[in-house]
Amino acid sequence: GMAQAQEPTKDSAETFEVLYEMSNLLNTGLDRATLSILIELCETGVNPEALAAVVKELRREAAAIRDAAREDDASRVFGR
Repeated sequence: GMAQAQEPTKDSAETFEVLYEMSNLLNTGLDRATLSILIELCETGVNPEALAAVVKELRREAAAIRDAAREDDASRVFGR
């Protein structure tokens, strides 16, 4: 019920720890806060595969932005 949403039970805390360990073993790179949000989204009915696709796409975008920034820095240093 509502009380459960505000105060996690011991079981849900243990379940989260197991999921976090699995996440680490699988090298997902997800921190506790991010994993917690993703689990909550799944619990509200968000499709896990769709969610995974979004996370992967956001990572690709972030990497592209970082790479572009690096190239920009390099051209400033070497382009003079």
